[in-house]
Amino acid sequence: MKPILESVLTCPQCAGQSTQVMPTDRCQFFFECPHCHALLRPRAGDCCVFCSYGSVPCPPVQIARAAGEPSPKRCC
Repeated sequence: MKPILESVLTCPQCAGQSTQVMPTDRCQFFFECPHCHALLRPRAGDCCVFCSYGSVPCPPVQIARAAGEPSPKRCC
């Protein structure tokens, strides 16, 4: 399975949306909203900002779900 690499992040502060390409070589723990400049961090239990606020979870989580495995605690 080839993971989807684009995700739309939705800011919990202002509801602004931003399409981002997810990194495949590292986790993304922080993201600054381009609309209101809030610094987004993963919610408790999520491995990265894409899993918390994205329309598509990070590539390692996508791959684990497709294989029927539990989601990893960390992306990388």
